[in-house]
Amino acid sequence: MRHPAIARLVAYGYLIRLDKPIGTLLLLWPTWWALWLASGGFPEWNILIIFTVGTFLMRSAGCAVNDYADRDFDRHVQRTQGRPVTSGRISGKEALGVASVLALMAFLLIQPLNAFTKALSVFALVVAIVYPFTKRFFAIPQAILGIAFGFGIPMAYAAVLDFIPPEAWILFVGNIFWAIAYDTAYAMVDRDDDIRLGLKTSAITFGSFDVLAIGVCYGVLLLSQIWVAQLAHLSAYFWLGWLGALACAIYHLKLVLTRGRAECFKAFRHNNWLGGFLFFGIVLGLALN
Repeated sequence: MRHPAIARLVAYGYLIRLDKPIGTLLLLWPTWWALWLASGGFPEWNILIIFTVGTFLMRSAGCAVNDYADRDFDRHVQRTQGRPVTSGRISGKEALGVASVLALMAFLLIQPLNAFTKALSVFALVVAIVYPFTKRFFAIPQAILGIAFGFGIPMAYAAVLDFIPPEAWILFVGNIFWAIAYDTAYAMVDRDDDIRLGLKTSAITFGSFDVLAIGVCYGVLLLSQIWVAQLAHLSAYFWLGWLGALACAIYHLKLVLTRGRAECFKAFRHNNWLGGFLFFGIVLGLALN
């Protein structure tokens, strides 16, 4: 029989989704895009480590807040019934405590960075806290998720340059549309349950136009990447990564077109490859210039 302390640690691991790193990767890719672009190549090691570890900490804190916010809804959804808070393995107060400790660790981590980056981190924290509750009243909460998942972009530029150029905001807006695309696919998995519970998601808002909306969002992302590549004077090698991302987007659209739960979830998870291809293109475009 598992020792109670070990069982508690395992429950904390599930709370912060250690078993599901896809969320961290979807948060990490945009941050890395920005770090490489702002630095004109490989960033300084200390900044890279701070942002990489900070991404993991903030995503983990966000998961804990999300489970607290959804504790009364998760028990009615088959996919989420076993989550630590809603199943009773961890109390709501414990989840908030875990989130607070992780957020504090992330804030301490960025202390070597400039004041501008620290100020931006406060806004990022507010958005991360607010996002889980927007599913109650906002028609497209995935847009708020995109802001939360993309705020590493202006923070990265601020940390490297101490200002935020136009290309950062273009990258940021493109990331918001990317988040709407992949999280709409994710929301399609739970659409029937969310309708029954009275929650709001982009999958419900877009209705029968869900696949078209995902396609448009991918289009905005890919066009924004081209715009940024022009502003950053990336070489033609950038297109190798961009075309890989385009292939991923087409594959995802074929999956979500079925509107099957398994296929939509597969499309969501596969977005890790899309983000990775775009990063690959940025790295090549900077290194082989």
